[in-house]
Amino acid sequence: MHKLEEIATCELVEELIRREGVNEIILEPYEKLSSKVADPIEGPARVLCVID
Repeated sequence: MHKLEEIATCELVEELIRREGVNEIILEPYEKLSSKVADPIEGPARVLCVID
């Protein structure tokens, strides 16, 4: 079994978005996302919301 430190972040993200309870928000360049729990995010970005 691999340690998480050995797995590329892009592979972890791809695995997470396939799981139930994970929503992905894709921000295009210069698109902004505001949230009550974090500072505003400016794209390009992939934001994962995990409901566990």
